[in-house]
Amino acid sequence: MKWYAGSDHAGLALKRHLVAALRELGDDVVDVGTTDEASVDYPEYGAEVGRRVAADPNARGLVVCGTGIGISIAANKVAGARCALVHDSFTAEMARTHNDANIIALGARVIGAGVAEAALSTFRRVAFEGGRHQRRVDQLGALDTSKGS
Repeated sequence: MKWYAGSDHAGLALKRHLVAALRELGDDVVDVGTTDEASVDYPEYGAEVGRRVAADPNARGLVVCGTGIGISIAANKVAGARCALVHDSFTAEMARTHNDANIIALGARVIGAGVAEAALSTFRRVAFEGGRHQRRVDQLGALDTSKGS
């Protein structure tokens, strides 16, 4: 599976841990940054992951900041990105099965590495259910005002 990953300085350590876990599973991960602990602005990295995932429908994204909130908002500003802030395996499963989320957001200051890894594993494993949920995902897509912005 192809992944794009990004974080700010607060999410860097957790992102590195999760990228390593994905690579151990044989996934291809493109890390778009940040690469060190110097203070950076999360919108740049969330939006970049959003753009890359929106342009590559078979890929998924991983974004991490202190809470996961800001970077998820940034990713969701991109048409075609459906980024879900998750806190555990259950919310990760619902994000995929009901919302067809293509990007997972995690808060490094909110959950530990073990919970984050379990949520990511669930997000990676489960598929979109379609059916009645497809209508809602289509409605979300209709809210995009311009593709690839």
